[in-house]
Amino acid sequence: MKTALPCLLALPAALSAQATAPILAPDAPVQLLAEGFKFTEGPAADPAGNVYFTDQPNNRIWKWSVENKLSLCKEPAGRANGLYFDPAGRLIACADEKNELWRLTLPEGTVEVLVKDLAGKHLNGPNDVWVRPDGGIYFTDPFYKRDYWTPRSSELDGQHVYYLAPSAKSPVAVARDLQQPNGLVGSPDGQTLFVADIRAKQTWRYALRPDGTLADKTLFCPMGSDGMTLDASGNLYLTGQGVTIFNPQGKQIGHIPIPESWTANVCFGGKEHDTLFITAMDSLYAVKTKVKGTR
Repeated sequence: MKTALPCLLALPAALSAQATAPILAPDAPVQLLAEGFKFTEGPAADPAGNVYFTDQPNNRIWKWSVENKLSLCKEPAGRANGLYFDPAGRLIACADEKNELWRLTLPEGTVEVLVKDLAGKHLNGPNDVWVRPDGGIYFTDPFYKRDYWTPRSSELDGQHVYYLAPSAKSPVAVARDLQQPNGLVGSPDGQTLFVADIRAKQTWRYALRPDGTLADKTLFCPMGSDGMTLDASGNLYLTGQGVTIFNPQGKQIGHIPIPESWTANVCFGGKEHDTLFITAMDSLYAVKTKVKGTR
């Protein structure tokens, strides 16, 4: 692989200055940081602003530092997909190779398997993950057949959203009525969860109860997403064909085109937490923003 810093890409006319004015820094270009991976996913920022992301087919987790340096974090990496840092600074990973949920202590990369199975049955394939302030973990479990699995069909009764309480040994399904849940993220106060049903092309908003269950399911917008993130103003960023930005009321306020056939995921990182990092196909991109991400 090769890094490409700097490589400034002119934004197409489709990126409306009016639509993105509240979001992007003045004259902010989309910047290609690194390329030559196979498929990038799961960006997550640590407290210092370093961004970790996965190259799932190549079974690696990479780190893009606040000094703009790329380094290998872990290999093999359980075919990790979605990533998120817990309140203690440990990296939670959707380890798709054996359909597990991992907790990694960095920089050593020591692995603790948090979820191995569900009552003796394989999970479909943990995909995206978010950790609420008290350490409770939410993750989506869609079924996508992988060429590195022993051929099998789903062993479960559907594709659900699960919650793993801080002291629990097994997760519980908290959303069973979605077709194919994929991206998810929660608010920094731990009160709200957004979940994308990528097959139904919908994103839903839920209220979070103290026991981890969901309430007040509300359609947020008629768009699904592979991954997502929030900024400090409550705007939600969805992915697929570039990055589409919605305000807290579910109204689209901007779109960031990315010159790839698919945009997988996003997160905020950098020293000031005001850079949007974007994983798309074989590359990692970034763009400076006027807003900061949630922590």
